[in-house]
Amino acid sequence: MKRRQTRQIYLGKVGIGSDFPVSVQSMATVPVAETDRLIAQVERLAARGCDIVRIALDSVEEAPLFAEVCRASRVPVVADIQFCAAAAAAAIRAGAAGVRVNPGLFHDDAELEAMARLAVDKGVAVRVGANSGSIGKAAVEKKMANGISFTDALGSALVEGALRQCEKLESFGLSAIKVAVKASDVGVTLAAYREFAARTDYPLHVGVTEAGTPAMGIIKSSVGIGTLLNEGIGDTIRVSLTAPPEEEVTAAIRILEACGLRESSPEIVSCPTCGRTEVNLFSLAQKVEAMIDEIKASGKKIAVKKIAVMGCPVNGPGEAREADFGIAGSRNGSVLFFSHGKTIGVFNEDEALRQLRAAIETK
Repeated sequence: MKRRQTRQIYLGKVGIGSDFPVSVQSMATVPVAETDRLIAQVERLAARGCDIVRIALDSVEEAPLFAEVCRASRVPVVADIQFCAAAAAAAIRAGAAGVRVNPGLFHDDAELEAMARLAVDKGVAVRVGANSGSIGKAAVEKKMANGISFTDALGSALVEGALRQCEKLESFGLSAIKVAVKASDVGVTLAAYREFAARTDYPLHVGVTEAGTPAMGIIKSSVGIGTLLNEGIGDTIRVSLTAPPEEEVTAAIRILEACGLRESSPEIVSCPTCGRTEVNLFSLAQKVEAMIDEIKASGKKIAVKKIAVMGCPVNGPGEAREADFGIAGSRNGSVLFFSHGKTIGVFNEDEALRQLRAAIETK
């Protein structure tokens, strides 16, 4: 697809905008006060493939602890600020690569201006994070009175709210701005991002907010984020789940892979099983996924392009002959290991997995 053209900004060394790959973000769940645990969580997220980590910061007093996390992190850290512009300024001084604010929640323009001018001075980007919960009912009803649907009215009100916030920051000299106009409803999210993308050149942080548990949240996020990405809209993404943040990162990376915006390394293909399957294919496929995650987390590069996990010899080496390596269920619970359609041997499950791992690590 053709990416929407945007201005280019940086969060630390990570470029955000149409000249750069779409990046993955997540938000830590450990409070700043538990600094050692927070640093450990940030490292796990980085190892999983997270490009940018956001951390909640609620007061100026927490800034020294926040600074420790920034120094320890190998990925850019963004401070998530609610209500307090002074805390945002403290985060910038503490080493934040960026801050996320909703200027509509700030009531002191002098503090907001001081924060914006400090961000310019330090080369720190600011994300305007508007969401449907911060839009007044009157603004939506006014638009609906003109005959548009609730979905489009709420999306448009979100856009106008975000634009007002951007204009205020621009008036203070800040142009390194990225924007999110998220809603928990996929339709509203799509309407808002499409309108905002058509009206501005700001880089966009895309996501469906408060998407829910993984069972539903991944589906909503895949539909919302995936649709926008395939339209060329979106420069950095977060999958918001009621789950450990590591799961958000995995889901986001897989959305990028499915949209062709990040190369699968490797792509894992697996069959849906049928009555002829004599192994626990669900468990086997999960073990292969876990193996790949473990190899990546260790820092090793994987050169293999495609791995197949198939239920039986019928759709094993034959249908998956294009895979570099693969395993397939055989009779009586044994597992066949193959490469490019050629059977290498038949083993018990543990040995087949060992053979697969050795092949991946030595290619």
